[in-house]
Amino acid sequence: MDLSSKLKGMKILLIDDDEWIRDSMSLFFEFEGCTFLALETAEEALEELKRQDYHIIIIDYRLPGMDGLQFLRRIQETHSRAIKILITAFGKEDVFSEAIELGVQDFVDKPFTTETIEESLSRLLEEREQEDQ
Repeated sequence: MDLSSKLKGMKILLIDDDEWIRDSMSLFFEFEGCTFLALETAEEALEELKRQDYHIIIIDYRLPGMDGLQFLRRIQETHSRAIKILITAFGKEDVFSEAIELGVQDFVDKPFTTETIEESLSRLLEEREQEDQ
């Protein structure tokens, strides 16, 4: 099954302060048949998650205000089933270790392409399907 059919009907939340990333990812997901929302800050994302749940959360580690790990700590119990991907240009072992403890299933290094995100999502959705069987 291709990624488009897996994403159809899913809700995806992206949190990244880089406007170019938000815009390019919006264009990519616009054609995938899913609901996609791109926000600039973790604080905005927390407010959004009070309104609705998301199947997939993609968050940058370095953000203005609350960073990605602080955000993940805040949603750890309320959104434990969401697939979580951490984007980072600052790959340190302690960041990875804590992120894994907070439920992050994959890491994407900056700079990245939409193909990188596609590969990650394909793998993670396949793993989720196998877990749910």
